[in-house]
Amino acid sequence: MSIPRFAPASVATAGSTDPQAPLVVLLHGRGSHEREIIALADHLPSSPAYAAVRAPIAEGAGYAWFANRGIGRPVAESLAETMTWFRTWLDEAAPPGRPVILVGFSGGAAFAGGLILADPQRFSGAAILYGTLPFDAGVPVTPARLAGLPVFVAQGDQDTVIPRELLDSTWHYLLGDSGAPAYARRDPGGHGISQATLAELGGWIRERLGFLTQRGSGPVGLAEGVRWPSLPDGLLPPREGHRPQVSWTIPQEQRSDNAPKALQERLFRRISTLSGVSSRQSAISVPGAWGLMLGPAAQGPLDAFLVPSVGEFAHLHPGHDGSLHVALPPALAANAVAQGWAVAHPLAGIRLARGMVMIYGPRNDAELSTVMGIVEASHAFASGALQ
Repeated sequence: MSIPRFAPASVATAGSTDPQAPLVVLLHGRGSHEREIIALADHLPSSPAYAAVRAPIAEGAGYAWFANRGIGRPVAESLAETMTWFRTWLDEAAPPGRPVILVGFSGGAAFAGGLILADPQRFSGAAILYGTLPFDAGVPVTPARLAGLPVFVAQGDQDTVIPRELLDSTWHYLLGDSGAPAYARRDPGGHGISQATLAELGGWIRERLGFLTQRGSGPVGLAEGVRWPSLPDGLLPPREGHRPQVSWTIPQEQRSDNAPKALQERLFRRISTLSGVSSRQSAISVPGAWGLMLGPAAQGPLDAFLVPSVGEFAHLHPGHDGSLHVALPPALAANAVAQGWAVAHPLAGIRLARGMVMIYGPRNDAELSTVMGIVEASHAFASGALQ
């Protein structure tokens, strides 16, 4: 695509000068504000390299391909051209294989969101700060599009710069259908980065980069041809109805459409009969959660466990909740999200297994069989029988 009206990238840098160091790209979204946003690097981990890239459009428009209502409705052609311009710079600054995390504020959040939705495999994470995803801009917002890609999202309760409907749509997609392990914050203020958010963002970046160092990168997005060895015909059917309400804070809990306690008890009894499984208080979950552990049969990889040191591959939450956390191969975890049975854990790929998801509690006998099939796949993964 020819984009002659865009000048070469103007970039402010900070942090490591090692060309192999992870790169954190800071995106403001308003003209020549790269010198302003690069100051965030002083409050973030020192080990990465930082680059703030000037918006390629005139001051006052910034990354504002926003056409309707002043902000919030991107123009698809302008966004596509700008992303092509940016990717030309990025591919030279950080060739594929070098971890890249995007941090976008306000209009820069829409740009960062467009980039990860257009090519989620290219990035190692993204922060969407006080902004909206570029809905209706030609980038896909399909279920499990961002599965396996950790996202940090922060919003201000009193933000009047971004239309509330777009903030809400961004929030619900990232914390639900997207499949992203989404770590979320809501601030009581308006359209500005709070010190608390900045501190948590720094910790999130540090832990994400530490995870990548220890375990490497994993698959992102929805794989084709996924087969479940524990379900009829190898297929996970769609879950009926809307997603239940789930807490956005940790501990992650199901708060609506909960499983009847009789079904929870039947599910626990069935899981307890799986080969090699023992149960006791979860080593990671809330009091009253039953941890499902494997002993000598635990031959699976590190990502097959919620708590590797004790062989905990799943746990069932207390009766008021009734959901489960399980560790699954990333392809199965993404499929479970896409089919409406699961939501990613906020810390999956940050400090917990990549494929850690919360499975909604079963509401009837048919769902009990399906949920049991999902747990059996987790058990097979932990036993080393499933990759």
